[in-house]
Amino acid sequence: MGHGLELDNWALWRFNCAVMEQIGLDRLTGIIAFARSASLGSYTAAARSLGISPSAVSKSVQRLEERLGLSLFTRTTRSLTLTPEGRNLHERALRLLHEAESIEQAAVAARSEPAGVLKVTAPFPIGVHLLAPALPGFRERHPKLSIDLRLGDRFADLIEEGIDVAIRVGELADSRLLSRRLAPHRLCAFASPAYLKRRGTPQHPDDLIHHDCVNFRFQSTGQALRWPFRIGGRMVERTPNAGIVTDFSDAVAAILVAGGGIGISPTYVVASYVERGALVPVLQSFATERSVFTALWPESRRGNPNVKAFLAFLGRVFPSPTPWDKLLEGAARP
Repeated sequence: MGHGLELDNWALWRFNCAVMEQIGLDRLTGIIAFARSASLGSYTAAARSLGISPSAVSKSVQRLEERLGLSLFTRTTRSLTLTPEGRNLHERALRLLHEAESIEQAAVAARSEPAGVLKVTAPFPIGVHLLAPALPGFRERHPKLSIDLRLGDRFADLIEEGIDVAIRVGELADSRLLSRRLAPHRLCAFASPAYLKRRGTPQHPDDLIHHDCVNFRFQSTGQALRWPFRIGGRMVERTPNAGIVTDFSDAVAAILVAGGGIGISPTYVVASYVERGALVPVLQSFATERSVFTALWPESRRGNPNVKAFLAFLGRVFPSPTPWDKLLEGAARP
Protein backbone atom coordinates (compact mmCIF):
# COMPACT_ATOMS: atom_id res chain seq x y z
CA MET A 1 0.00 0.00 0.00
CA GLY A 2 2.77 2.44 1.00
CA HIS A 3 4.74 1.70 -2.16
CA GLY A 4 1.67 2.43 -4.33
CA LEU A 5 1.09 5.74 -2.57
CA GLU A 6 4.74 6.71 -3.06
CA LEU A 7 4.41 5.87 -6.75
CA ASP A 8 1.29 8.02 -7.07
CA ASN A 9 2.98 10.95 -5.34
CA TRP A 10 6.06 10.55 -7.51
CA ALA A 11 3.90 10.46 -10.65
CA LEU A 12 1.99 13.56 -9.59
CA TRP A 13 5.24 15.37 -8.78
CA ARG A 14 6.61 14.54 -12.23
CA PHE A 15 3.37 15.70 -13.85
CA ASN A 16 3.37 18.98 -11.90
CA CYS A 17 6.96 19.57 -12.90
CA ALA A 18 6.03 19.08 -16.54
CA VAL A 19 3.23 21.61 -16.19
CA MET A 20 5.12 24.15 -14.09
CA GLU A 21 8.09 24.29 -16.44
CA GLN A 22 7.93 26.79 -19.25
CA ILE A 23 5.23 24.98 -21.18
CA GLY A 24 5.93 24.77 -24.86
CA LEU A 25 3.24 24.19 -27.46
CA ASP A 26 4.15 20.52 -27.88
CA ARG A 27 3.92 19.81 -24.14
CA LEU A 28 0.60 21.56 -23.78
CA THR A 29 -0.73 19.73 -26.84
CA GLY A 30 0.20 16.43 -25.19
CA ILE A 31 -1.71 17.30 -22.02
CA ILE A 32 -4.78 18.32 -24.01
CA ALA A 33 -4.62 15.17 -26.16
CA PHE A 34 -4.23 12.98 -23.08
CA ALA A 35 -7.11 14.61 -21.19
CA ARG A 36 -9.49 14.42 -24.14
CA SER A 37 -8.53 10.81 -24.98
CA ALA A 38 -9.08 9.75 -21.38
CA SER A 39 -12.46 11.49 -21.21
CA LEU A 40 -13.76 10.08 -24.50
CA GLY A 41 -12.13 6.63 -24.37
CA SER A 42 -10.37 6.60 -27.73
CA TYR A 43 -7.93 8.52 -29.87
CA THR A 44 -10.49 8.63 -32.69
CA ALA A 45 -13.13 10.35 -30.54
CA ALA A 46 -10.53 12.73 -29.12
CA ALA A 47 -9.31 13.58 -32.62
CA ARG A 48 -12.87 14.29 -33.77
CA SER A 49 -13.48 16.69 -30.90
CA LEU A 50 -10.13 18.45 -31.37
CA GLY A 51 -10.34 18.64 -35.17
CA ILE A 52 -7.06 16.78 -35.77
CA SER A 53 -6.09 13.27 -36.90
CA PRO A 54 -6.08 10.23 -34.56
CA SER A 55 -2.38 9.68 -35.33
CA ALA A 56 -1.61 13.24 -34.18
CA VAL A 57 -3.42 12.59 -30.89
CA SER A 58 -1.63 9.26 -30.41
CA LYS A 59 1.80 10.78 -31.07
CA SER A 60 1.15 13.70 -28.69
CA VAL A 61 0.18 11.29 -25.90
CA GLN A 62 3.18 9.08 -26.56
CA ARG A 63 5.55 12.06 -26.37
CA LEU A 64 3.94 13.10 -23.06
CA GLU A 65 4.43 9.57 -21.69
CA GLU A 66 8.07 9.60 -22.75
CA ARG A 67 8.60 12.99 -21.12
CA LEU A 68 7.01 11.83 -17.85
CA GLY A 69 8.48 8.33 -17.91
CA LEU A 70 5.01 6.85 -17.32
CA SER A 71 2.44 4.72 -19.08
CA LEU A 72 -0.82 6.64 -18.94
CA PHE A 73 -2.97 4.14 -20.86
CA THR A 74 -3.36 0.39 -21.19
CA ARG A 75 -4.01 0.04 -24.89
CA THR A 76 -5.95 -2.59 -26.80
CA THR A 77 -7.03 -2.63 -30.43
CA ARG A 78 -10.51 -1.46 -29.38
CA SER A 79 -10.11 0.84 -26.39
CA LEU A 80 -7.96 2.87 -24.04
CA THR A 81 -7.95 2.23 -20.29
CA LEU A 82 -6.25 4.57 -17.85
CA THR A 83 -3.49 3.13 -15.72
CA PRO A 84 -3.58 4.01 -11.97
CA GLU A 85 -1.06 6.77 -12.65
CA GLY A 86 -3.09 7.91 -15.64
CA ARG A 87 -6.27 8.22 -13.54
CA ASN A 88 -4.57 10.54 -11.06
CA LEU A 89 -2.98 12.61 -13.78
CA HIS A 90 -6.26 12.83 -15.71
CA GLU A 91 -7.95 14.60 -12.79
CA ARG A 92 -5.12 17.12 -12.65
CA ALA A 93 -5.12 17.61 -16.40
CA LEU A 94 -8.86 18.33 -16.37
CA ARG A 95 -8.43 20.94 -13.63
CA LEU A 96 -5.65 22.57 -15.64
CA LEU A 97 -7.79 22.69 -18.80
CA HIS A 98 -10.84 23.96 -16.91
CA GLU A 99 -8.74 26.79 -15.48
CA ALA A 100 -7.44 27.61 -18.96
CA GLU A 101 -10.99 27.67 -20.29
CA SER A 102 -12.10 29.94 -17.45
CA ILE A 103 -9.38 32.40 -18.43
CA GLU A 104 -10.49 32.24 -22.07
CA GLN A 105 -14.18 32.69 -21.20
CA ALA A 106 -13.39 35.69 -18.99
CA ALA A 107 -11.53 37.28 -21.89
CA VAL A 108 -14.38 36.50 -24.31
CA ALA A 109 -16.99 37.89 -21.91
CA ALA A 110 -15.06 41.16 -21.77
CA ARG A 111 -15.78 41.65 -25.47
CA SER A 112 -19.08 43.11 -26.55
CA GLU A 113 -18.93 41.94 -30.16
CA PRO A 114 -19.21 38.24 -31.08
CA ALA A 115 -15.95 36.99 -32.60
CA GLY A 116 -13.81 33.89 -32.82
CA VAL A 117 -15.11 30.32 -33.15
CA LEU A 118 -18.45 29.03 -31.84
CA LYS A 119 -18.75 25.23 -31.50
CA VAL A 120 -22.30 23.94 -31.95
CA THR A 121 -23.59 20.37 -31.88
CA ALA A 122 -26.97 19.03 -32.99
CA PRO A 123 -28.56 15.83 -34.37
CA PHE A 124 -28.26 15.39 -38.14
CA PRO A 125 -31.88 16.26 -39.05
CA ILE A 126 -31.94 19.43 -36.94
CA GLY A 127 -28.61 20.54 -38.34
CA VAL A 128 -29.49 19.80 -41.96
CA HIS A 129 -33.09 21.05 -42.05
CA LEU A 130 -33.11 23.92 -39.55
CA LEU A 131 -29.65 25.21 -38.65
CA ALA A 132 -27.65 24.90 -41.87
CA PRO A 133 -30.06 26.91 -44.08
CA ALA A 134 -30.15 29.73 -41.52
CA LEU A 135 -26.42 29.96 -40.73
CA PRO A 136 -25.47 32.21 -43.68
CA GLY A 137 -27.90 34.84 -42.41
CA PHE A 138 -26.44 34.53 -38.91
CA ARG A 139 -22.92 35.11 -40.22
CA GLU A 140 -24.06 38.18 -42.15
CA ARG A 141 -25.05 39.66 -38.79
CA HIS A 142 -21.82 38.52 -37.11
CA PRO A 143 -19.07 38.31 -39.76
CA LYS A 144 -16.26 38.03 -37.15
CA LEU A 145 -17.78 34.83 -35.75
CA SER A 146 -17.02 31.43 -37.31
CA ILE A 147 -19.28 28.42 -36.73
CA ASP A 148 -17.99 24.89 -36.12
CA LEU A 149 -21.17 22.82 -36.61
CA ARG A 150 -20.89 19.19 -35.45
CA LEU A 151 -23.75 16.87 -36.37
CA GLY A 152 -24.49 13.43 -34.97
CA ASP A 153 -26.70 11.47 -32.61
CA ARG A 154 -23.98 11.00 -29.98
CA PHE A 155 -24.65 13.03 -26.85
CA ALA A 156 -21.44 15.02 -26.53
CA ASP A 157 -20.22 16.12 -23.11
CA LEU A 158 -20.30 19.88 -23.69
CA ILE A 159 -17.85 20.70 -20.92
CA GLU A 160 -15.29 17.96 -21.68
CA GLU A 161 -15.37 18.66 -25.42
CA GLY A 162 -15.45 22.45 -25.28
CA ILE A 163 -18.86 22.73 -27.00
CA ASP A 164 -20.51 26.13 -26.68
CA VAL A 165 -24.13 25.28 -27.54
CA ALA A 166 -26.02 22.02 -28.14
CA ILE A 167 -29.50 21.63 -29.63
CA ARG A 168 -31.24 18.46 -28.51
CA VAL A 169 -34.69 16.90 -28.47
CA GLY A 170 -36.01 16.57 -24.93
CA GLU A 171 -35.60 18.47 -21.68
CA LEU A 172 -32.24 17.16 -20.53
CA ALA A 173 -31.24 17.66 -16.92
CA ASP A 174 -27.56 18.39 -16.21
CA SER A 175 -26.68 20.60 -13.26
CA ARG A 176 -23.59 21.86 -15.09
CA LEU A 177 -25.65 23.19 -18.01
CA LEU A 178 -28.09 26.00 -18.65
CA SER A 179 -31.03 25.32 -20.95
CA ARG A 180 -33.79 27.03 -22.91
CA ARG A 181 -36.88 25.46 -24.45
CA LEU A 182 -37.04 26.41 -28.12
CA ALA A 183 -40.20 24.87 -29.65
CA PRO A 184 -42.45 21.80 -29.55
CA HIS A 185 -41.18 18.68 -31.30
CA ARG A 186 -44.21 17.17 -33.03
CA LEU A 187 -44.61 13.86 -34.84
CA CYS A 188 -47.26 12.97 -37.40
CA ALA A 189 -47.96 10.17 -39.88
CA PHE A 190 -47.42 10.85 -43.60
CA ALA A 191 -47.83 9.12 -46.94
CA SER A 192 -47.68 10.02 -50.61
CA PRO A 193 -50.91 10.85 -52.48
CA ALA A 194 -50.16 7.99 -54.89
CA TYR A 195 -49.94 5.45 -52.06
CA LEU A 196 -53.18 6.66 -50.47
CA LYS A 197 -54.96 6.54 -53.83
CA ARG A 198 -53.79 2.96 -54.26
CA ARG A 199 -54.37 1.68 -50.71
CA GLY A 200 -56.85 4.07 -49.16
CA THR A 201 -56.51 6.50 -46.24
CA PRO A 202 -56.56 5.16 -42.67
CA GLN A 203 -59.11 6.86 -40.40
CA HIS A 204 -57.82 5.45 -37.09
CA PRO A 205 -54.43 4.12 -35.87
CA ASP A 206 -56.02 0.66 -35.71
CA ASP A 207 -56.30 0.79 -39.52
CA LEU A 208 -52.50 0.72 -39.89
CA ILE A 209 -52.57 -3.06 -39.65
CA HIS A 210 -53.91 -3.05 -43.22
CA HIS A 211 -51.13 -0.79 -44.57
CA ASP A 212 -47.46 -0.92 -45.50
CA CYS A 213 -45.51 0.91 -42.79
CA VAL A 214 -42.06 2.48 -42.78
CA ASN A 215 -40.39 2.88 -39.41
CA PHE A 216 -37.40 4.64 -37.87
CA ARG A 217 -34.75 2.89 -35.73
CA PHE A 218 -32.63 4.83 -33.22
CA GLN A 219 -28.91 4.58 -33.93
CA SER A 220 -28.05 5.01 -30.26
CA THR A 221 -30.16 2.09 -28.97
CA GLY A 222 -31.07 0.06 -32.05
CA GLN A 223 -34.73 0.14 -31.00
CA ALA A 224 -37.59 0.90 -33.35
CA LEU A 225 -39.67 4.04 -32.82
CA ARG A 226 -42.92 3.48 -30.96
CA TRP A 227 -45.53 5.56 -32.79
CA PRO A 228 -47.32 7.96 -30.42
CA PHE A 229 -51.00 8.76 -30.92
CA ARG A 230 -53.45 10.68 -28.79
CA ILE A 231 -56.58 8.51 -28.61
CA GLY A 232 -59.51 9.36 -26.37
CA GLY A 233 -57.56 11.95 -24.44
CA ARG A 234 -54.62 9.70 -23.56
CA MET A 235 -51.26 8.90 -25.13
CA VAL A 236 -50.98 5.49 -26.82
CA GLU A 237 -47.76 4.11 -28.32
CA ARG A 238 -47.68 1.40 -30.96
CA THR A 239 -44.95 -0.30 -32.94
CA PRO A 240 -46.33 -1.21 -36.37
CA ASN A 241 -45.27 -4.23 -38.36
CA ALA A 242 -42.98 -2.33 -40.74
CA GLY A 243 -41.90 -3.61 -44.12
CA ILE A 244 -39.00 -1.13 -44.21
CA VAL A 245 -36.95 0.13 -41.25
CA THR A 246 -34.15 2.71 -41.43
CA ASP A 247 -32.03 4.62 -38.94
CA PHE A 248 -32.09 7.98 -40.75
CA SER A 249 -35.15 10.25 -40.69
CA ASP A 250 -34.50 11.68 -44.17
CA ALA A 251 -34.50 8.14 -45.53
CA VAL A 252 -37.96 7.58 -44.01
CA ALA A 253 -39.22 10.67 -45.86
CA ALA A 254 -37.62 9.58 -49.15
CA ILE A 255 -39.22 6.13 -48.91
CA LEU A 256 -42.63 7.65 -48.21
CA VAL A 257 -42.32 10.04 -51.17
CA ALA A 258 -41.56 7.02 -53.39
CA GLY A 259 -44.86 5.42 -52.33
CA GLY A 260 -43.37 3.02 -49.78
CA GLY A 261 -46.23 3.29 -47.32
CA ILE A 262 -47.14 5.25 -44.19
CA GLY A 263 -44.51 6.47 -41.74
CA ILE A 264 -44.12 8.67 -38.69
CA SER A 265 -41.80 11.67 -39.01
CA PRO A 266 -40.95 14.88 -37.18
CA THR A 267 -42.99 17.62 -38.83
CA TYR A 268 -39.96 19.80 -39.62
CA VAL A 269 -38.29 16.99 -41.62
CA VAL A 270 -41.18 16.54 -44.09
CA ALA A 271 -42.53 20.11 -44.23
CA SER A 272 -40.90 20.82 -47.60
CA TYR A 273 -42.42 17.64 -49.08
CA VAL A 274 -45.86 18.60 -47.77
CA GLU A 275 -45.49 22.10 -49.19
CA ARG A 276 -44.98 20.79 -52.73
CA GLY A 277 -47.60 18.05 -52.42
CA ALA A 278 -45.24 15.05 -52.38
CA LEU A 279 -46.51 13.98 -48.94
CA VAL A 280 -49.73 14.55 -47.03
CA PRO A 281 -50.42 14.10 -43.32
CA VAL A 282 -52.64 11.21 -42.28
CA LEU A 283 -54.25 10.46 -38.91
CA GLN A 284 -53.60 14.14 -38.19
CA SER A 285 -56.27 14.36 -35.49
CA PHE A 286 -54.30 11.72 -33.54
CA ALA A 287 -50.92 13.48 -33.90
CA THR A 288 -49.16 14.60 -30.74
CA GLU A 289 -46.37 16.75 -29.36
CA ARG A 290 -43.66 14.19 -28.64
CA SER A 291 -41.15 16.38 -26.86
CA VAL A 292 -39.39 19.75 -27.21
CA PHE A 293 -36.34 21.23 -28.89
CA THR A 294 -33.92 22.42 -26.20
CA ALA A 295 -30.76 24.55 -26.33
CA LEU A 296 -28.05 23.70 -23.80
CA TRP A 297 -24.85 25.54 -22.91
CA PRO A 298 -22.31 25.38 -20.07
CA GLU A 299 -22.62 27.66 -17.05
CA SER A 300 -19.17 29.01 -17.94
CA ARG A 301 -20.67 30.47 -21.15
CA ARG A 302 -23.33 32.51 -19.33
CA GLY A 303 -21.78 35.87 -20.21
CA ASN A 304 -20.25 34.79 -23.52
CA PRO A 305 -21.29 37.22 -26.31
CA ASN A 306 -20.94 34.47 -28.92
CA VAL A 307 -23.42 32.26 -27.08
CA LYS A 308 -25.78 35.19 -26.44
CA ALA A 309 -25.81 35.99 -30.15
CA PHE A 310 -26.44 32.38 -31.09
CA LEU A 311 -29.30 32.00 -28.60
CA ALA A 312 -30.93 35.09 -30.10
CA PHE A 313 -30.47 33.50 -33.52
CA LEU A 314 -32.14 30.28 -32.31
CA GLY A 315 -35.15 32.35 -31.29
CA ARG A 316 -35.56 33.27 -34.97
CA VAL A 317 -34.98 29.69 -36.18
CA PHE A 318 -37.60 28.35 -33.75
CA PRO A 319 -40.36 30.99 -33.70
CA SER A 320 -43.71 30.34 -32.03
CA PRO A 321 -45.58 28.86 -33.76
CA THR A 322 -43.00 27.24 -35.99
CA PRO A 323 -43.54 27.62 -39.77
CA TRP A 324 -43.43 23.84 -40.33
CA ASP A 325 -46.23 23.21 -37.82
CA LYS A 326 -48.29 26.09 -39.26
CA LEU A 327 -47.90 24.52 -42.70
CA LEU A 328 -49.23 21.18 -41.47
CA GLU A 329 -52.15 22.78 -39.67
CA GLY A 330 -53.27 24.24 -42.99
CA ALA A 331 -52.53 21.14 -45.07
CA ALA A 332 -55.61 19.66 -46.73
CA ARG A 333 -56.35 16.09 -45.79
CA PRO A 334 -56.65 13.69 -48.73
